[in-house]
Amino acid sequence: MTDPLAQLLDVVGKNEYVGWYTYLPEQADNIKLELPQKPIIVSEFGAEAKAGNHASKDLRWTEESQVDFYQHNFTMLSNIPQVRGLAPWILMDFRSPTRNIPELQDGFNRKGLISEDGQQK
Repeated sequence: MTDPLAQLLDVVGKNEYVGWYTYLPEQADNIKLELPQKPIIVSEFGAEAKAGNHASKDLRWTEESQVDFYQHNFTMLSNIPQVRGLAPWILMDFRSPTRNIPELQDGFNRKGLISEDGQQK
């Protein structure tokens, strides 16, 4: 994190998607994020899964892959002493017209921990 503004802040917010947009989930275990030596809030992190889509954790968009993502990210984040809080992106799947992978997104952001109809993933 090389933004000079970070040095002027008391607390830094960081969005982080290691294992979803970059790398594989298991690589998060050993990633060393370069972060300022001050309190960090992980303001956004997550992976998409469609509720009810079950298969190997190695197949994206499955509930198993979403769980695997979170397990590895918790490992990574627990090794960063300055992390003071985090917020998964998002609690519940929501409509997003630009998300149109047929049979997976169908107009929804699927990073929720709960489906759009209230099912826990």
